[in-house]
This record gives sequence, C-alpha cells and structure tokens, in this order.
Amino acid sequence: MPQRPLDQILAAPAEQSWAILWRGEQGQAEVILGEVEDLPLLADIPRPTAEAPVLAIVPFRQIRERGLDAHDDGAPLRVLRPRGATSYQRLDVADLVAALPTAPVEVGGERFSVSDDDYAATVQRVIEDEIGEGEGANFVIRRDVVAHTDADPATAALTWLRTLLVDERNAYWTFAVHTPGHTLVGATPERHVSVRDGRVWMNPISGTFRHPQEEADVEPQFRSFVKDAKETEELFMVVDEEMKMMAQICSHGGRIAGPYLKQMAHLTHTEYLLDGASEADVRDVLRATMFAPTVTGSPMENACTVIKRHEPAGRGYYSGVLALVDLDEEGGERLDAPILIRTAHVDDAGTITVSAGATLVRHSDPRSEVAETSAKARGVLAALGLRPRRDLGYAVHLGSLPGVAKDLASRNEALSPFWLSPQEARPDPDLAGRRVLVVDVEDTWTQMLAHMVRHVGMGAQVRRWEQVQVDDVIDPVWDLVLFGPGPGDPGDLSDERIVRLRDLISARLDADLPVLAVCLSHQVLASLAGLEIAKLSRPNQGVQLPVDLWGEVRRIGFYNTFVARPPEQPPVLLGRELEVAVHADGQGVVALRGRGVATIQGHAESVLSRDGLVTLHELLRHAAGAGSGGG
Repeated sequence: MPQRPLDQILAAPAEQSWAILWRGEQGQAEVILGEVEDLPLLADIPRPTAEAPVLAIVPFRQIRERGLDAHDDGAPLRVLRPRGATSYQRLDVADLVAALPTAPVEVGGERFSVSDDDYAATVQRVIEDEIGEGEGANFVIRRDVVAHTDADPATAALTWLRTLLVDERNAYWTFAVHTPGHTLVGATPERHVSVRDGRVWMNPISGTFRHPQEEADVEPQFRSFVKDAKETEELFMVVDEEMKMMAQICSHGGRIAGPYLKQMAHLTHTEYLLDGASEADVRDVLRATMFAPTVTGSPMENACTVIKRHEPAGRGYYSGVLALVDLDEEGGERLDAPILIRTAHVDDAGTITVSAGATLVRHSDPRSEVAETSAKARGVLAALGLRPRRDLGYAVHLGSLPGVAKDLASRNEALSPFWLSPQEARPDPDLAGRRVLVVDVEDTWTQMLAHMVRHVGMGAQVRRWEQVQVDDVIDPVWDLVLFGPGPGDPGDLSDERIVRLRDLISARLDADLPVLAVCLSHQVLASLAGLEIAKLSRPNQGVQLPVDLWGEVRRIGFYNTFVARPPEQPPVLLGRELEVAVHADGQGVVALRGRGVATIQGHAESVLSRDGLVTLHELLRHAAGAGSGGG
C-alpha cells in the first residue's frame, strides 16, 4: 500500500512541495503533495480535476496585472497540483495534530523592519499628505517582524502549524505551504473571495479589539470598542470598497449581511459578509478583486500608489491570497481564497518575515496604530516561540455579553437599505431604456453607481476617463453622462485627469446635453461655474451627514477632502442658473442643479447613504428632464 501524502511529507518535508490546509468551514484538513509551476497571469491557472485541486499562491506584486502600482520583488505566482488522487488526502484535524512534530524550533534575531518611531512618523505623513490632500479615505501601511532560524524551513513550518492548530481560534484557514524558496505558515482570519454555485462571497474584516491581559478588563473595554466611531467607520469604509468589487463582478450587485464578530486567541474583529450572483470565471473573479481593501485601502488604485510610496520594499506574499480551485459534484469550478495575513514567510536562508499593517484613517492615532501592528503579529509570533503562548481564556464569547448584539445590529440602522436587501430591478417608466455613459475617474464607485442606475431601468456603460473623448460625451446616443468620483485635488491643472474632466464636462454642457456629476466631478463642475474650491480642515472620509437637498433632508455618505464654497449669488454656467444646496454648517456646497444639470458632493451609492437610492433617483430624473417625482 502506498504511503499517505502526510506520511510522505513527514518523512522528507524539505525534499518535496506540499500544502496542509485546514479551512475552518471544512470538517477535515486537506493535504496536497505535488508539483509546482510558476505562471505569469492569473488566467493561466490550470483547471482542476476531480482528483486534483489546484492551489495558487498569489503575491501582492500580481496586482500589476491590473495596471496598479507595486514594487516588483520577484515573488512568483505559483501553483501547486497533486500528482494524482494518491497525492491528495483528507483527514481529521485531531489526527493531523497528533502526527505533526513537536520538537522546539530555535528562532532568534527578532527585529522590526521599521522602528516604532519611524512607523508612527509614516502614519502621520499618510494622514497629512495623503488622506489630508484627498488621495483617499484609508490606507494600510505594513511593517515586518524579521527573525532567523537555522532549522529546515519545511520542518519548522510543520511544527508551527501544529501550534497554530492547537492555540488559535476561529481562523478562516490555518495552513502550511512549502515550495522551493518559499515556505508559508499562518492562521488567517479573513476570507477574501469564494465562488460556488454561481455565487460570490467576500468577507471584509476591520476593526480590531486587542484582548487585554486581565479578564476583568475585557467587558468594559470591549463595550467601548463596539461603540467606537473610528472602528465602526473603518469597517464601513472597507465594506464600501468591496461592494465596488461586488458590483463589478456580480450581475445584480451585492448584498450585505452582518455585522458579525470574529473572536480569535489574541484579537477580536468585526466583519460583514457580502454575496451576489455571478457567472464569471473564477480566475476573472480573482483578477477583478486583487486585492482586499482591508490590506490595501481605498480607493484601490490610489491605495496601491500610496503603498508603493510609503513602503520601502515589496510585500512578497503578504496581503496576497492563497486560492484553492476545485470541482463541485456537477463538475463546476469552485474557488476559496483567504487573504495572506497573520502569516510567516520563510526563505531558504532561514529568514522569517511576519508582516502586519494598520488601517490608517483621518483620525488615526499614530501610537495606537503602532500597537495594532504588534498585536496583529502576536498570534504568529507566539507560534514561532517569540511571544508567550496563550489560550483565549475567556469563559464567554464576547458577542454574548449583554447588549453587544443589539449594539452591533444598530450599526445597520444608518446604512443603505438598498445594499442590505435583494436588489431586483424597479424600473421608472420615465427613465426606462435611457442610456447612460458613466465616466470612471480612477475610483470604481462608478460600478456601484452603474448598478443603481440599472436598478431604475436605465442602461449604463462604464468607461475609464482615458478612454473617453469629447466626441463621446457629445454623442446624443447618450441620454445622460454621469461623471464619477475620484481622488485628488480638483484644482490641480497639472493632473491630466482633471484637465480631461473639465474638457469633457464643458463639452457636454456646451452641447446642451444632460449631465450628472458626483464628488470630484461635482467639484470640477462647481469650479467651472466660478465657485471657490477649498480644502477642508478635517476631511470627510467615510462619514454620514444629514444634508438638506432643497427641502428634503437626506442622510448621505461623504468621502471628500475638498469642497465648493457657497457663492454670494446663484452661479451661472453656460447660460444655466444653478440652484445651490448648502450643508448646515454653511461651509460647503453639497449639491447643484439647473436645466439638464445635477450634482452631488456625497456618494449616494455608498452603503453609508441611508437615503442613497431615493437621492440618486431624484438626481437622475432632474438631470434627464423627467421631473422631480420618483423615489
């Protein structure tokens, strides 16, 4: 009888390529003993067979496949495939733990790649120079714990895997993967994306409660955490960013469920579950969702640029994904892809790297973010023997504390019901069949906008700003052109996007054709109408504000650093007098409207916009000349 794959791995771990996976939603662990191939593109990931799933190890630099920025550190896109049915095994986790080695692995030379002081200084720069200048709502900047072992990396990984299986709680995947030059071992809490039975799931996790040493401190500190505005807004922002991805890959957008708690050994997180229908190939889903905003930031394109600017070297596999592709009972492909966080990477020289990042928002405290990176690395470092091993120790699940479930559920009271419920189309007879060109200005909010536009019966096509010329926007085939949001300073005429946006909006208006402008495009249109554009002293990034839109108070989500100042007289733009809606503080114009023109500073498409659908519907009707009804 041939040896089982696990027995072969244990007999000679360094001489073979293998993976041991315990997917938390599966009852058994999986063992793959196989062959490795490096690929250039995600589209090249081979199709699995009934006997042989495919495990892809996707590095962060692969995001360049989408045209986004990243240091090229040479980490390969690598696949591992079993040699056949006898090279793939399932077994009970208890049996796996009993079989794994227990001998201590010596680890030394621990240091941070970036000191506490230097990381705090980076946090401050990102807040002031990036978020404060309108480059985005949040960014995740990492630092690494670096150490060394003289042990064989494959044998060490098996030992550390056992410790994680015993000590950690509620990981989405606990795993060890060994291939030439790259050994990974970790316990990641977060699903990135799954595909099965024609549905896509994403699972954004944000908001981190660091378990205190004393159990008596747990309840009061946790109650404070659940109600903390920063932690709540952090989660809403990443939900918004992942909903942009869902709107792109799912035929009917995505739906939100939660919030939930994920309680682990050292940390507890808050999370949502997103799902939607899709017929997309699993490789296309992987490509469209590179990578999670919980480990990059938003908007995605600018987040990658900011990461490259503030992180001195490539990320390797940190914040990439493992991706297991297999077949269901009908022969359809399934995908399960966790995010590579809470993971140790070991190279052939014995250098160990454990990366951790903090989500930086407008009111981040640099020293608190320093502590968060240390806390996030603690579980893996404990498995390596660099921190005390620690059982959870709490007698009760934190979610069962009195009032916690109610406090979590109350978060949804402020959110858009559109994204919390099934989104069947409800065509407006006055708008049905009209065609809308949606101009993407480097922020895929446009995918959510397009989905909502289709919801009311209009046809929507999204195009990047570089692909849109003046002749396109003045083509009467488009009943409406919706100019979308984007990062940056609307007054920066050295920015080619801003110059193009000004030309396109001017041409469309000059042709006397309907226009709707959102956020950055609203600011550009306001500047064309002669309004002063100013930078807010404190950015509105991921906040919900009540705004009076011509007699109707609407709660809308805002992500803006710049604002148009209220004019002394009603502005006139190319012969159109514009009505102005001003925020209650009197400092900012939140919307404009005139003949064939409507704009809004906020994001009606955001999950933060409780009144988003009715607001966008009214703006569409006004701009398209369909009257003021709807809702």
